[in-house]
Amino acid sequence: MNSCIIADGGSTKTEWWVLRKGKKPLSFLTAGINPYLESAENIGEMLSTQLPEGVPALAADVLYYYGSGAAAKEKQALLRKVFRKHFSVEKIEVAGDLTGAAIGLCGDQPGMVSILGTGSASCFYNGKKITARQPSLGYIAGDEGSGNYLGKRILQYYAYNTFDGELRAGFEMRFGNDITAIVNRLYHEPYPNRYLASFVPLLADNRGHYMVENIIEDCINDFFHHNLLKYRQSWRNSLYFTGSVAWVFRDVVTSLCRQYELELGGISQSPIKGLITFHKKNL
Repeated sequence: MNSCIIADGGSTKTEWWVLRKGKKPLSFLTAGINPYLESAENIGEMLSTQLPEGVPALAADVLYYYGSGAAAKEKQALLRKVFRKHFSVEKIEVAGDLTGAAIGLCGDQPGMVSILGTGSASCFYNGKKITARQPSLGYIAGDEGSGNYLGKRILQYYAYNTFDGELRAGFEMRFGNDITAIVNRLYHEPYPNRYLASFVPLLADNRGHYMVENIIEDCINDFFHHNLLKYRQSWRNSLYFTGSVAWVFRDVVTSLCRQYELELGGISQSPIKGLITFHKKNL
C-alpha cells in the first residue's frame, strides 16, 4: 500500500488526512457526518461543497473512515456508497467512532475507551477488538457527559431561571432570550445535538462559577455512573478519553478518575494522531 485516506468523523466535524509514501501529508476539515441524523443525499452534498479542490480525484489505495453512527452494518454500507462517489479509492473500510478511538488511543494494548464530544460512548478494547460496550441511546435518551448533554442542562438552567444574573446575561449575549425560537430550532431544524453542544462554550468561559462547576461535574459524573462504573474492566485497565468535552474539561475527568480510584491512561482532543501512526505502518 502506497497511500491511504484516514477520517475521524464526529457529529460536529470530520478530520481528514491523506497519507502518501514519500510525500507530505495533506489534512483538511469538513462538517460532521452521522448517518443516523442525515441522509446519503445530504452527506454527499456536503462532501461536494466542502472537499478541497483536487481531493476527489486524488487516487488512494484505501479510505479508512471511523465515525459517529457508523457501527451498524447498514450505515457502513450507506457511507461506503456515498464515499465511492466522492473519492478515487480502491478500497473503503468504515467503522464506528469507538473503534477509531480505541485504535488511536490504545494501539495494540487493552484499555477502557471513552468518547466525550458532541455525543458520548464507551467500550472495553482488548488490544485487537472491542469486546464490551454500553448500548448507545443517542442524543435524545443518552449521551451522558457529552456536549449535547451539557447543552440540555445549560438550557434548563436558563429557561427555569436557575442561572444568576451574570450567567443569564452571558447566555443571552450568545444565544438570545427568545425561548420559543430556541425550542423551535431544537425541534424543527436539523442537528439539534450540534445546536445544544454549541452552548458549551458558556461553561468553558465561566469556569470557577459554582453553578458552572456543578453542571460540568454532575454531567460528566453521570457518564461515569451510567457507563464506566458498569464495566468490571474499568478497575483492571487504564481509562482513555477523547473528544472536545473530555479535553476542555480534562481537569474534571481527571478528578473523577481519582475519586473512583480508576487509573487514567490519557486524555486527548482527537484520536487522529494515533490512527495515523497505526496506519502508517502499512505504507
